[in-house]
Amino acid sequence: MLARCTTATLQGLDARQVEVEVDLGPGLPALQMVGLADTAIHESRERLRSALRNSGLRVPLTRVVVNLAPADLRKEGPGFDLPIALALLVASAQVPAPHLDGIWSAAELGLDGTLRPIRGVLSLAIAARRAGARALVVAAANQDEAALVQGLAVWGATTLGEVLLLLAPDQADRQRGLSLSSPAAVRPTLGRRSADEDAPDLNAVQGQLHGRRALEIAAAGEHHLLLVGPPGSGKTMLARRLPGLLPPLNDAEALAISQIHSVAGLLPENRGLMRCRPFRSPHHSCSAAALIGGGANPRPGELSLAHHGVLFLDELAEFPREVLDQLRQPLDMGEIWIHRARLQTRFPCRITLVAATNPCPCGWYGNSDPGCSCLDSLRQRYWARLSGPLLDRLDLQVCMRPVSGRQLRCNYQDMVPHAAPESSVTVAERVAAARERMQARNPEGLSNGSLSSQGFRATIRVEPDALSLWEAAVQRRKLTGRGSERVLRVAQTISDLNGHSTIDAEAIAEAIGYRSFDQNLP
Repeated sequence: MLARCTTATLQGLDARQVEVEVDLGPGLPALQMVGLADTAIHESRERLRSALRNSGLRVPLTRVVVNLAPADLRKEGPGFDLPIALALLVASAQVPAPHLDGIWSAAELGLDGTLRPIRGVLSLAIAARRAGARALVVAAANQDEAALVQGLAVWGATTLGEVLLLLAPDQADRQRGLSLSSPAAVRPTLGRRSADEDAPDLNAVQGQLHGRRALEIAAAGEHHLLLVGPPGSGKTMLARRLPGLLPPLNDAEALAISQIHSVAGLLPENRGLMRCRPFRSPHHSCSAAALIGGGANPRPGELSLAHHGVLFLDELAEFPREVLDQLRQPLDMGEIWIHRARLQTRFPCRITLVAATNPCPCGWYGNSDPGCSCLDSLRQRYWARLSGPLLDRLDLQVCMRPVSGRQLRCNYQDMVPHAAPESSVTVAERVAAARERMQARNPEGLSNGSLSSQGFRATIRVEPDALSLWEAAVQRRKLTGRGSERVLRVAQTISDLNGHSTIDAEAIAEAIGYRSFDQNLP
């Protein structure tokens, strides 16, 4: 007898529909898998036998062939356990075939018949809704995640026996002593929260006015930021406060972030949509695949996990140059394509990059106390890890100096109450106002840092004296075409923060001041 059940497999961020076909035929008892299944699926043979037996169900003592169609699509993961089990029960006449009409399912089976959660359920639920599925059956631990997709009935269960009750709740022979409420679709949690309640506040940063201003500009215009300074000058402290300055996520952004983290298996349980901007800080020893994404069936890397948030690369000059250079195209495009022999996958990565590094290996170049102990050749090799094209894409380049002891004392004693640093809430209000101006002016409401060159040229208004100052700076500093345009983008963001409709000479002068390392590297 032939039976079918519908599920899906992950391919990048998307889920591709898969038909599970089970056929019982004459022959010695055996279960054969076909259809480009990975090791985890092949190992489901033993899980299926034990789960069926321990659930009080009959294991067919005949030859069983399981086909995963389409046969040329690679499948992976233990989520095929449940659909294979359901199709096997239909094929062996233990479940009526109409009960699976329009039903999608995905879950891992334990040996005792319990259902365990899998990654990527949010993508699978999106695919099920597009296909017009009647309901999606998942493990109870995945139910809230799948229910984030509106317009789809999601049924959660903890055991295989409960799944049978969900499929046929009116059949007395399926009760088996279990009590279960009627299936209902769970609705997503859409609560709004502008920032993480535990996010560090900017008012803890003493001094570093230049760095604070650059952080505000980066938050307003989605500009990439480079912080260069000695150890303990506050580079990491500033970077960790950037998410608190960014505006709240809208529903589309929250769903996109949640989907990426679901595919990566990092979506927090029972939290609804992710409402906080992600902040990712990979170690400088991470591989290119960990940073960019990859694998035989590609998964998102740190770059995509920071989508609509902040990617912080501390100790930038310690990263291998071949890893850093792979950031160049994604920073320009806001997405990355990973190509394999059998597939190509797109991951979004619209991020704000914050990079921090010391000026030299010892960290004290440019400071008289204690002073640099590095040879010139060693310092040059250190900075040679940062290619010119990568530095050219960092709009804001800030040289930070050590904080004085008097400024540090303010952290422990309120010496001048009226001169306390601004809080993240205050700065975030200015950032939000600047973003509103950008959304009203720019095509598709994009920020100044995300606009295409064509779109940016069509929207800016530069005063004549400001344009002359910009032209002179481009010639004197020998800026590239990309670098010169990014000066204008930063100047436009400064004008938006100042509430000006045109770019004036003051904004151009400030923007030029943030191009510290184009030519004069330490």
